[in-house]
Amino acid sequence: MARVVIFGSLRAFTGGVGEVEIEAKNTRVLLQKLSEQFEGLRETIAAGVSLAIDGEVFKEAWFTPIDEDSEVVVMPLMVGG
Repeated sequence: MARVVIFGSLRAFTGGVGEVEIEAKNTRVLLQKLSEQFEGLRETIAAGVSLAIDGEVFKEAWFTPIDEDSEVVVMPLMVGG
């Protein structure tokens, strides 16, 4: 299972939980499962979040594969240039 780290400011929507393990083949499945597990995150995820998978930051990475031993950091949507 992938290790999922919830970035500090998003923990307000998880009841303070900062880390979970989720089995998912890609980022779309991971975000769906995360939304199911933490209802408070649904709206934020629907609006868009950024993900760092094993240190590489992705924006709108719906079908990016996730390995079983990956670390995925879920962060507020990064904008700007």
